[in-house]
Amino acid sequence: MSIRTFPFLIFSILILLSCNQQESKIITVNGAIPASEIGKTLHHEHLLVDFIGADSTGYHRWNKNEVVEKVLPYLLEIKKLGYKTLVECTPEYLGRDPELLKLLSDKSGIQIITNVGYYSAVNAKFLPQHAFTQTARQMADLWIEQAQNGIEGTGIYPGFIKIAVERAPLKEINKKVVEAACISHKATGLTIMSHTGPAVPAFQQFEILKEYGVHPSAFIWTHANNEKDNNKHLEAAKLGAWIAFDKFTPDNLDEFVDFALFMKKHGLLGKLLFSHDGGWYKPGEPNGGDFYGFTGIEELLIPALLEKGLTQPDIHQLFVQNPSEAFKVGKRLLKE
Repeated sequence: MSIRTFPFLIFSILILLSCNQQESKIITVNGAIPASEIGKTLHHEHLLVDFIGADSTGYHRWNKNEVVEKVLPYLLEIKKLGYKTLVECTPEYLGRDPELLKLLSDKSGIQIITNVGYYSAVNAKFLPQHAFTQTARQMADLWIEQAQNGIEGTGIYPGFIKIAVERAPLKEINKKVVEAACISHKATGLTIMSHTGPAVPAFQQFEILKEYGVHPSAFIWTHANNEKDNNKHLEAAKLGAWIAFDKFTPDNLDEFVDFALFMKKHGLLGKLLFSHDGGWYKPGEPNGGDFYGFTGIEELLIPALLEKGLTQPDIHQLFVQNPSEAFKVGKRLLKE
């Protein structure tokens, strides 16, 4: 081989390697997108939630067109502010409606991510009866089937696993739901988002993850702002877990700003997620009840963060890079 052809050979090898490396993906209600296309993201919001209970909820409880009429303006509002993606965290038996979400995504241009999983908090009011008799494996098989074949024949696929546990030491039903999430993650690579709150149930869940060989980086500690000991947040972030402060309101502005500064000081801004936990069209209430919009972070929190010393790259980290990394599909397992 001549010296002239050697650089061309190296270049060809590099091109071949790059073609063989598929970019990480994120799954929206309109299909998979490259993780790099997630854009500015609100990682924990709700468009519709039905609190009537697992034994009574269903698509008969709301009219899709009426929901669209109420909710669409709020999505168009954040689109104007530069947001591209909204993660819709309402699980099955609590009002998840994938076809409604696709309709809203198509009309708004906002990428919406839905989920698979069960909500075992609130004394298991939102769990179907079969969840009490199934094993964790049987429960996981239902979720894995939706992840592999789509939700209820709609052709719409979940982009993460949403579960909920009590804001207290875990009950047996909570543990089973967490175990099912671990089994499902190992089969699908979908991230686990767990409505949790305080540190005690969070760290109990980390132990279950460890038992199943799932790395904490596959886990979003939701409502972590209910835990007031920042050292617990620090410990969890160092393990690799995502720390989600996801109930932003004007009243807790200082708390959110202080926590961002705390995480940056400790070099862990890359494990932090912020959102509103807003929305909440409620079937059964006139015109869906009061709806909490999604603009507070952009209008209040981000300016306050910049005023306190965060940079534009930090804001990009919080609302683009971190959600992209958190929701990309990929099995995150402990090394054996």
